[in-house]
Amino acid sequence: MEADFSQQVYQVVKLIPYGRVTSYGAIAKYLGTARASRMVGWALNKCGSSGENIPAHRVLNRKGLLTGKAAFAGEKVMQELLESEGIKVKDDQVVDFEKVFWDPFELDKEII
Repeated sequence: MEADFSQQVYQVVKLIPYGRVTSYGAIAKYLGTARASRMVGWALNKCGSSGENIPAHRVLNRKGLLTGKAAFAGEKVMQELLESEGIKVKDDQVVDFEKVFWDPFELDKEII
């Protein structure tokens, strides 16, 4: 995976509004790599070593599941971060996922 791709992922993730979430697939599609949702996940798995403040806890799978929780320092860290933003989580899944979902296409592509 190229560092440029990771940086593009990080730029999009930093734009996710507080109290909102998106999916790996939505980010991949926005970046023009619709079939690369797994690569988005790999990039986010490494974001802790980037030295940047990247709110990776706001990125979930397409069903709103906290599939990336293993990448955080503790089992409940991802859930706690989401809940601190007012997002309800039950059984490792965001409640009302559709209501808090943020589509990166809401952005002006010129930002990236």
